[in-house]
Amino acid sequence: MEVGDRKVVSFEYTLKDKETGEVLDASAGQPLTFLTGVGEIIPGLESRMQGMKQGEKRVIEVPAEEAYGLPDPNLIQKVPREYFQGINLEVGLPLQAQTPEGQIISMVVVDFDENTVTVDLNHPLAGRDLVFEIEVVNVREATPDEILHGHAHGIGGHHH
Repeated sequence: MEVGDRKVVSFEYTLKDKETGEVLDASAGQPLTFLTGVGEIIPGLESRMQGMKQGEKRVIEVPAEEAYGLPDPNLIQKVPREYFQGINLEVGLPLQAQTPEGQIISMVVVDFDENTVTVDLNHPLAGRDLVFEIEVVNVREATPDEILHGHAHGIGGHHH
């Protein structure tokens, strides 16, 4: 069976920065499993995996525009320092915050003074061309429940 529409795909990967060769992430024996066609993984990777079969290996280059996008200058924002009380601020510090709706957002401190903290809300890999070394471990048909829920379920189904 090949990677295609409405399939559940498991794959091992090593993710590298194309420019530097730095290893950014790896599955390390824990395959990533996703349902195709619902945006669970970056679009440039999913589209380039189409037609792959179980056991097949491939090196896939994904430009920034098809990965995490280009950095958006509007996502670099100044926030009153009072929101960061009790935090030992430093440039490069990754932080998380919760929106009033309960969504968790990630950010990185890029600058601060006594009144404001400048944070970058862009994805850390925005603007980076990526290289994935992948091996497809398994491909199967998605179940009706997986299609309905819009994501792959583990062994024994899924419990909401």
